[in-house]
Amino acid sequence: MMPILMLILLTLVWLAISATWTLPNLFLGLLLAATVLFIVRHHLGTPVSIRRPRKILVLLAVFAVELMKSVWNVVKAVLKPTMDVSPGIIIYPLQLKSDFQIALLGNMITLTPGTLTVDVTSDRSHLVIHALDCRDPDATRRDIQNGFERRILEAFE
Repeated sequence: MMPILMLILLTLVWLAISATWTLPNLFLGLLLAATVLFIVRHHLGTPVSIRRPRKILVLLAVFAVELMKSVWNVVKAVLKPTMDVSPGIIIYPLQLKSDFQIALLGNMITLTPGTLTVDVTSDRSHLVIHALDCRDPDATRRDIQNGFERRILEAFE
């Protein structure tokens, strides 16, 4: 069931990015999606089951709020006559264990303006994060731990 859903999703993504909703383009999208799935079939692993849809919605809501707050903070910092920022690197200790959870947290951090996930340590115990404003690294760590990471743990245990 999961490969068919992925085939449909990839085909819809193809149609959306090509912006051509024709029958030949649909067949091309299906062919490309099937080829991609064939190539990566050994790397897909076991599918992640959605057992907590409410918790996932809460995670998405937290991400949306954090995204808006970060956009506002970056806009304020950029529009000031003097850039009053203190960029830096933060080493963040992870409670997450699975590759999916770590990748999700890293992507959420990267998608939030003003922060960027630079690396994951080889033992997968820490994230290396660049922050636009790093005056209080402990507060940034607490924000990530009490926001994104806690919600990811709740949604995808």
